[in-house]
Amino acid sequence: MKRLFFCGTILIITSCATEKPNFSPLSSSFYSETKGSDSDRDTKNSIEISVKGNVNASEISNLIATFPNFKNTALNSEITVLKYSLQNYLYAIDVNNPGGKKKAIRDFEKSYKKVQKLRQDLNSDDNEVLNRYLVRLKTNVSAIEDYIKGN
Repeated sequence: MKRLFFCGTILIITSCATEKPNFSPLSSSFYSETKGSDSDRDTKNSIEISVKGNVNASEISNLIATFPNFKNTALNSEITVLKYSLQNYLYAIDVNNPGGKKKAIRDFEKSYKKVQKLRQDLNSDDNEVLNRYLVRLKTNVSAIEDYIKGN
């Protein structure tokens, strides 16, 4: 009887569910971290966004990491330039550098236009994949820019 009770107690203790940490970017602390305090909004030249806690910045980083390679070497090299400019953009936001952010946006736009021209040589499947990535990148950059301008 004691053995059965002991085994049952150990089974209950080890099988009890513990609450797992919530890594969701949409948790309640996310909004307060990215919103900033009201006193911070008085400074117009600073960038008020936390790259580490921003969903759009995280998605940009993920897209950069998972960007596919294509058979066209000119397109691949321009995609490398595009990814580099996006990394510079995220870094400029992280270190609160408005000048660097502006330059990175210009480089991103220039590279984006070159990629749009070079993608005409792709087959339809590769073109759709590239289009999906480009749209998501541009959407996330626009969301970050809207957020910065809104503050």
